[in-house]
Amino acid sequence: MLNKITRAVFTSMLLSVSTLSVSSLASAADQPIGININAMDSSVKPGDDFYGYANGNWVKTTEIPADRSSTGSFLVAAEATEKHKTDLIAELVKGQPAQGSDDARIVNFYQAYLDVSGINSRGMAPIAMDLARIETISNLSDLSRALGGSVRADVDPLNATNYHTENLFGVFVTQGLATPGEVLPYLMQGGLGLPEREYYLSDSPKMAELRTAYQAYIETLLSKAGIKDAKTKAAGIFALEMQIAKAHVSREESEDFAKSSAVWARKDFTVKAPGMDWDAFFAGASLGKQQRFAAYHGAAITNLSALVASQPLQVWKDWLAFHQINTHAEVLPTALDEVHFAFYGTTLSGTPQQRSREKRALAMLDVYLGDAVGKAYVSRYFQAEHKAHISAMVQQIVDAFHTRVEKLDWMQAATKAEALAKVKTLVVSVGYPDHWRDYSQYPVLADNAYANAVQGEKAEYRHQLAKIGKPMDKGEWWMTAQVVNAVNLPVQNALNFPAGILQPPFYVPGADDAYNFGAIGAVIGHEISHSFDNNGAAFDSTGALRNWWTKQDFARFAEQGKALADQFDTYAPFPDLHVNGKLTLGENIADVAGLAAAYDAYRASLGGKEAPVINGLTGDQRFFIGYAQTWATKMRDAALRNRIATDGHAPGMYRALTVRNLDAWYKAFDVKPGDKLYLAPEQRVKVW
Repeated sequence: MLNKITRAVFTSMLLSVSTLSVSSLASAADQPIGININAMDSSVKPGDDFYGYANGNWVKTTEIPADRSSTGSFLVAAEATEKHKTDLIAELVKGQPAQGSDDARIVNFYQAYLDVSGINSRGMAPIAMDLARIETISNLSDLSRALGGSVRADVDPLNATNYHTENLFGVFVTQGLATPGEVLPYLMQGGLGLPEREYYLSDSPKMAELRTAYQAYIETLLSKAGIKDAKTKAAGIFALEMQIAKAHVSREESEDFAKSSAVWARKDFTVKAPGMDWDAFFAGASLGKQQRFAAYHGAAITNLSALVASQPLQVWKDWLAFHQINTHAEVLPTALDEVHFAFYGTTLSGTPQQRSREKRALAMLDVYLGDAVGKAYVSRYFQAEHKAHISAMVQQIVDAFHTRVEKLDWMQAATKAEALAKVKTLVVSVGYPDHWRDYSQYPVLADNAYANAVQGEKAEYRHQLAKIGKPMDKGEWWMTAQVVNAVNLPVQNALNFPAGILQPPFYVPGADDAYNFGAIGAVIGHEISHSFDNNGAAFDSTGALRNWWTKQDFARFAEQGKALADQFDTYAPFPDLHVNGKLTLGENIADVAGLAAAYDAYRASLGGKEAPVINGLTGDQRFFIGYAQTWATKMRDAALRNRIATDGHAPGMYRALTVRNLDAWYKAFDVKPGDKLYLAPEQRVKVW
């Protein structure tokens, strides 16, 4: 839904919730309102600035924490989860768990990460063998094998906020876009230390400034790591990454699934992408016997392979060494950790202060032992009745979406039948998995944070490769149970709603239904709708990339998408930068359709009656305010620029304005022509 996918295997618990009424949990008289009344600014006219009306006082009075680049509703939930995890880890440390258990792995990882004095005293010794191995590279075959050996499991290309990885290629494993039923390794472009290719290629003064700072950072990091001739090496590394960026396909092309669905046989790589010693590469990547690959970034694979052969061997060695250090700076001596944060935290994101080591340790546990932490987390902090309640809401919103599709008067019968099949076969998982990850093959030491990170990456990679050749698991999750996020997986036709987001302010147990439907209900609707956004609509009910639209229906769908993109293009937080409506279109379609489905489900839950007025607000008003308050967002300028340049999600203050496209919002707040946010009925986007 919102951010990069972390790792977990997650399936739905089998609960019978079809008869549970969301409205039955509490009467209106004893329900909390859910809305933060103090966050609102009633002096603002809703029709002129609905975000300011719902969140104005919050914006005025809230300070971004010094160790954050932004704040908002997601941070509120994340900090609550962080507090729970802090208590959980303290309990595990005190309990002295049995060696070899997941609890012991958690404790060992945590304590090793916090042992800064030990990390400093060991200096560069933990990474020395890896750097020495890079230095022994003497020819193209050695380099190709080393590049293969550096490959790690990558994020899902269908849901990632960007596609950069500091390894030259990333591997993601799932059903192929054009091979229903066949699970393949996707090979994807990588190799950049800056967030995205446009950071290298854009001619804007800001990007030019960041490039200068990045090259200086490379030099500083190498110097502090004791690498000789750091200045010359930094210049060579940066020049190589400029070539890598030029070899990449664009963000827009990367999101064109039709262009990304090619399957290459093993022999195709030598013909289509000469340069690399592919036998050595695949042997290094533990894929020597694999005969078929999803060439997700086919053009980039060709271009990058040519670079491997054409660029100086020593520069590639320097590049490998830099990225081995750079990606592990926080588990190396403090001097490296500090300069790493100074660039990535402060220069790129505007964050003035590094987070505490303890908080960062919790975040790293989610990356390397996410399922182990998640299992302990949900057993303590996620109640079964909340899972049942939310599962009931999910079903109500799925039903509402199904009804909306059935009633579409512009869609022909053949297209509608395919759309309804997608709704009916959605696999929805709520809260936490039936089956947890097995970490028994992941050795975690109590005194070597660097080794724990490297071994954790290898364990994740092995876990992903083990799926190749097996039937696709439609219940697989790419998030941990404790993450504050949610996701739609189009290849699996599945939805994941982790326990981490099923808490205030997104879900308030026992609160007014209007609030919960507007808050978590809209999140649920958003994820359902991703199956039908400009990307998800390209997949059928089996997860196969297939055009199931009539030409006329798709033209109508594309027309509404363009109108929504144009709408978001008008939002400009800076004079020289506006939201990219095309880049954010998928998320914006999901917001519009999801909010509409959540509203329909809310109205259906009332059984034909009107909700009571609470604090002077009608039920519909509370629904829309609840939605806008979940998008409360305050960002540092550098972080906001970064978001707009690279992220497929519009900033929260603009996502809150999705309400402009729902007729019910106009009625709820008496929004009329002349109000700044007013859209004529024919201009309101109705995608589904």
